[in-house]
Amino acid sequence: MRRVLTGLALVALVVLAGGAVATRPQPLASDALDGLTPDAGHGALVYAAAGCASCHAAADGPADVLSGGKAFVSAFGTFHAPNISQDPDHGIGGWSDLQIADAITQGVGADGAHLYPAFPYTAYHKADLQDVADLIAHLRTLPADPTPSQPHDLSFPFNIRATLGVWKALYLKDDWVMAEAPSPEVARGRYLVEALGHCGECHTPRDALGGLDRSAWLSGAPNPSGKGRIPNITPGGLSWSEGEIAEYLSSGFTPDFDTAGGEMAEVVKNTAQLTDADRAAIAAYVKAVPAVEDPPS
Repeated sequence: MRRVLTGLALVALVVLAGGAVATRPQPLASDALDGLTPDAGHGALVYAAAGCASCHAAADGPADVLSGGKAFVSAFGTFHAPNISQDPDHGIGGWSDLQIADAITQGVGADGAHLYPAFPYTAYHKADLQDVADLIAHLRTLPADPTPSQPHDLSFPFNIRATLGVWKALYLKDDWVMAEAPSPEVARGRYLVEALGHCGECHTPRDALGGLDRSAWLSGAPNPSGKGRIPNITPGGLSWSEGEIAEYLSSGFTPDFDTAGGEMAEVVKNTAQLTDADRAAIAAYVKAVPAVEDPPS
């Protein structure tokens, strides 16, 4: 019996050790950014597409001062956007380009720990590394701010970062939701929506673990604040034409001459900075995704 118990204990230790290795943070290779020539000018467009200021700029401050502080209420607790300004102590000014790229695409902080997916790295994971390098170059041009980041307010067990390794194993994916794009324009829209724009983070419902339900992609979701519902933007819920969608992303005006409000007003501020071709590509993608019908009212 002692021999059996010892054997079981050894098996348990091997399983635990294997799980710890399999779920540890996985940063980029040390040479991942080698050979890339960052373009801060293009990085400004990536910055707009990725919506960095919408989360990281202080509510009462300039849009280019990324001092953080915005609160995001969820079923797991309240997350606070951190300071990602160029301050070396309270921001990311002391991080290397590779460390910033790790955070953006892998959800790994400069200290090597998992980051919480309130930061949409599951979408940015699919971003082209040239775009990431350009974005970092643009971030380097923005001002520093010494405001300390606020800690997250999470309940047990969600305050244990080590559990995020298992979560990433389930949800940090390389594949596209739309596996095959029917045209180059739709492929560009897929990149902007699924990767840089991370539209699914708001417009797609989540499962019990907080992962996106890809079977209901862009079909709408409860507002985490508890107020209302984020709309269905598949063809089953949005009847606008491609031109009307592109115009909305430029001006904020709906076909009925209403205007974007709430969080979407911030999104339009970003998409208005993109090219006409990129807004058209987003519209083409939204019209090409499978329709999910709204439930009867």
